[in-house]
Amino acid sequence: MSKEITSRHQDYAQWYNDLVLKGELADYSAVRGCMVIKPYGFALWENMRDALDKMFKDTGHVNAYFPLFIPKSFLSKEAAHVEGFAKECAVVTHYRLKNDPNGGGVIVDPEAKLEEELIVRPTSETIIWSTYKDWIQSYRDLPLLINQWANVVRWEMRTRLFLRTAEFLWQEGHTAHATREEAIEETEKMLNVYATFVEEYMAVPVIKGVKTASERFAGAEDTYCIEALMQDGKALQAGTSHFLGQNFAKAFDVKFLNNANQQEYVWATSWGVSTRLVGALVMAHSDDQGLVLPPKIAPLQVVIVPIYKGDEQKAQIDTKVKEIIEHLKNLGVRVKYDDNNNNRPGWKFAEYEMKGVPVRLALGARDLENNVIEVARRDTKEKKTVGLDGIAQYVSGLLIEIQYNLFEKAKTYRDTHITQANTWDEFEKLLDEKGGFIAAHWDGTAETEEAIKEKTKATIRCIPLDNLKEDGKCILTGKPSTQRVLFARAY
Repeated sequence: MSKEITSRHQDYAQWYNDLVLKGELADYSAVRGCMVIKPYGFALWENMRDALDKMFKDTGHVNAYFPLFIPKSFLSKEAAHVEGFAKECAVVTHYRLKNDPNGGGVIVDPEAKLEEELIVRPTSETIIWSTYKDWIQSYRDLPLLINQWANVVRWEMRTRLFLRTAEFLWQEGHTAHATREEAIEETEKMLNVYATFVEEYMAVPVIKGVKTASERFAGAEDTYCIEALMQDGKALQAGTSHFLGQNFAKAFDVKFLNNANQQEYVWATSWGVSTRLVGALVMAHSDDQGLVLPPKIAPLQVVIVPIYKGDEQKAQIDTKVKEIIEHLKNLGVRVKYDDNNNNRPGWKFAEYEMKGVPVRLALGARDLENNVIEVARRDTKEKKTVGLDGIAQYVSGLLIEIQYNLFEKAKTYRDTHITQANTWDEFEKLLDEKGGFIAAHWDGTAETEEAIKEKTKATIRCIPLDNLKEDGKCILTGKPSTQRVLFARAY
């Protein structure tokens, strides 16, 4: 099966597409720019979603659901917001079809035009804040901590499975607070939730930072982000958390009576991650043999493959495997016994390697006689013969080791691909020959930021939160700078 996968070094983009398709995560759709998430890919997303959902609820948030359709006038109320999303909006103009009297099939009924067009949700700030106006009356109604799991549509012209599609799944949190300080605290808290999830569950190290004014979310005062590095040296924005100030509260007249009996506008945040994280997972860990999935969120953590001749051997192996599975499930391990006789063991080994299952167990009749079992780990491809006694505990510990190993491997790659550049020549050479994050001085102007982007296709990924002040000169203009920012080419 791995022969059907393009090498990472030959064509990284095609390698990625091969893994998504052959690993059965997703498929192309009849609708241009949209994808079908296949059961295995959706199981992966469900595990990610469930872990995040618990983290949200543990920090006091609750789930709700808001309409898919947004009146066009709502988007007009916050100027920066509408400007940021205007070119990506899908618009509903009619509400009925009819048969073409000329025999041309189904046509839009021209008499069914909507009085006001509806925008298919690109993000939900406007529809949610129009609702919050009715929900928030006094300080006793605050903070309002709400999240929704939903789909959104952004009319992308150049799409890639999971990374950039016209429709995608995500969560979006929208919170309202009595003070600026509380809202900023919430913004930072949710950024830390995202960072914890991506590092501890996805085994992908991230850098926490803030976006420049040019890269902020449309309508935000500040956008905080986590940035990850893929194996081709390109960055990927893995999550964002926005401090919205009072912009949306003023746009939708959302006020509250404070404890001094005075009317104030509330303070807002929004934050979100999407199925783009599945793409990040694929690119951060996988190899030329297929997917490599971290145990914490892998749909299957362990697969057991029997090797036998005849029904008698099969029956003996079945009995032992049933016992192993019971012990594994008692330890919370997601396990599958593949005793399907339509495919040979070698074919199954290749299939589960392609799908990135962290641990494979192979049990044959001779193994059973010797009270041993073969254990193969996906991350290092190491195979080992282990005693059957206590195998469940051994595998449980191995899954923890694999999770740790994947993170450390990705972190080592990331750390060795953060490089300082002090001159323009160094900057260009690093971008072309090494990639990764480049820490360089910038004069702080949007004009210089745009000029660098036009010349190199590199953007300022973030200003790291742990940045140290350091006097220097902008790599392009030579003007004074007080800190380095992280540049990279990105997805």
